[in-house]
Amino acid sequence: MTQTIAPRLRTLVLLLVAAACALLAGAGPASAHAALTGSDPREGAVVDTAPAQVSLTFSESVSTDDDSLRVLDPKGKRVDDGKPSGTGGTTYSVKLHAGLPDGTYTVTYQVVSADSHPVAGAYTFSVGAPSETSVTVSGPSAGGGFVGGLYGVGRYVSYTGFAVLVGGAAFVLACWPRGSGVRVLQRVVVSGWLALTAATLLLLLLRGSYTGSGKFADVFDLNLLGEVLQTKPGAALVSRLLLLAAAALFIAVLFGAYDKREDEEKRDLTFGLAVGGSVVAAGLAATWAMSEHASVGLQAGLAMPVDVVHLIAVATWLGGLTALLVALYRAPADTPVPALAVRRFSRVAFGSVIALVVTGTYQSWRQLGSWTAFTDTRYGQLLLVKIGLVAVLVGVAYFSRRWTAQLAEAAPAVAGAAAARRAEKGAGKAGTKAGTKASGNASAKAGTKAPGNAKVAQKESGTAKASGTTKGSGTAKGSGGSQRAAQLARQRAAVDAARQKRQRDADPNRFGLRRSVLAEAGIAVVLLVVTTVLTQTEPGRTEEEAKAAGGSSAAASAPSTGAVTLDMPFDTGAQNGKGVVRVELDPARVGANDMHLYVERPDGTAFDIPEVKVALTQKAKDIGPLPVAPDHITTGHWSASGVQIPMAGDWEVALTVRTSDIDQVTISKNTQIG
Repeated sequence: MTQTIAPRLRTLVLLLVAAACALLAGAGPASAHAALTGSDPREGAVVDTAPAQVSLTFSESVSTDDDSLRVLDPKGKRVDDGKPSGTGGTTYSVKLHAGLPDGTYTVTYQVVSADSHPVAGAYTFSVGAPSETSVTVSGPSAGGGFVGGLYGVGRYVSYTGFAVLVGGAAFVLACWPRGSGVRVLQRVVVSGWLALTAATLLLLLLRGSYTGSGKFADVFDLNLLGEVLQTKPGAALVSRLLLLAAAALFIAVLFGAYDKREDEEKRDLTFGLAVGGSVVAAGLAATWAMSEHASVGLQAGLAMPVDVVHLIAVATWLGGLTALLVALYRAPADTPVPALAVRRFSRVAFGSVIALVVTGTYQSWRQLGSWTAFTDTRYGQLLLVKIGLVAVLVGVAYFSRRWTAQLAEAAPAVAGAAAARRAEKGAGKAGTKAGTKASGNASAKAGTKAPGNAKVAQKESGTAKASGTTKGSGTAKGSGGSQRAAQLARQRAAVDAARQKRQRDADPNRFGLRRSVLAEAGIAVVLLVVTTVLTQTEPGRTEEEAKAAGGSSAAASAPSTGAVTLDMPFDTGAQNGKGVVRVELDPARVGANDMHLYVERPDGTAFDIPEVKVALTQKAKDIGPLPVAPDHITTGHWSASGVQIPMAGDWEVALTVRTSDIDQVTISKNTQIG
């Protein structure tokens, strides 16, 4: 049984690591936590004269630099002054050069939201009439690519290292003080510290490129690193490194002076270590709370301490679970994990779960804001997965508690059997010693009765044998005997340790506990991955507010008549088969509407085509398609009156454009009507 458990453990660990990497790889770039809710000019708009500036409105405040907002002409040349300015909390603008010619202009933005995540995007608007543009928005982008993936891995490793460091130390202090002398537990806690330190340094180096160009070469730009240190996330990472130095001192005391104290002295030192360790753990957790989700949005003053409690509860539960798992599998046979330590951890884990439920409920309400956000937003869907994993983890923990109870009940019987074996072994040693002593006395007595001349002869013979060479040989023989005795002692110790390990592993209660704890650890790995992806996803409340603001922004930016204008480029693939159809629907309300279609070449000149047809569809209500047959009015102009819109909502406008007898294409675009 012992020989099969270790390979199973290694195989399962490898599978869990592979699953974690797959989940992280599928997470994609970090989602924007500040959404673009409006712009002036709006996306796709055609304005008569060039605006003096371009303004963007976000769902929360963002940080900008000279390249954050850029406006490019059709040839890709910048036409802005490169100095974005805030005009009202969440609105930022950049001034444009005077006298811009007609054509299509591209607006690109790349900013950093208040919760430390990069936000990037682009859209176009036209002056006078749409035109061809050579601008392409491609290449490495903020929050994506190789740097973005590496940053995501660094975040996961940092969360894992924090959990193992805090939870492992809490397990030793609160559950198994004598475990401070167990080498494998020392390695677990030190590994957590090393992982968190290395991940923090990596995140600090990647931060500039992650929120900027996305190029790996910029990781080694010291000027960029200096700029990062002046930001809130950079200051949080530096603070984390300083706190890790204090954590190193805590670890040295825990596994040094504390381990060498007697039990009575340990009780006095435990309180001081518990207070100091709690302060360091809270400080480390605060470096996340003060720079990410909790620091912005609704009730930030309350959300940050709640987030600190949430992170510490996660670390105490999952990190302690890791320490328990390693101790159950790798602790020396002469120092097995006692049932009392497992019972203590069960109580600590139960308290952590209660804290997680309370703080998690508050965080869910704060980040989602509505029940529909659970299913309608990606954040809500991931949160449902996390809740499901926690529920499964609690269910498996229930079985662990049952095995713990059975182990505790069996502990007195096992201890009694061990004491009986020790007593029996001691009795056997005493009998052997007594027999040896009796035999020696008998031999001595017989020797006394031997004739005197025999003793003289024996003495002379002994004197003859004790020559120089014989004496040297006896010395070497004595040295070899002591080495052989030491070797035999080591072999006996190894055999005894193996026997004790077999006896320990043969206990069905301990074996069942090990399996259930291993299952808990596997679920915990996936849970940490989902949590990491969740912190990189736009909160449901923000996403829904952005959608609502986007709809109202589009309605507010429409002309006073309520008309909707759509510019829809087409290409049938034939000669002279490229152009743009501008669709105008007035007043874009429920009931009768007037529709006008203007067909233009890429250079903006009107031209006729053999046929153009329109169909309106509202997929959400399964309405349509409603065909519209416009009449040809003049060159490049078609019109239809009395177009009936039965209800308000998001409508799809589909155009079928035919430029010859055989060349045609269907294009579509959605718009809000009503």
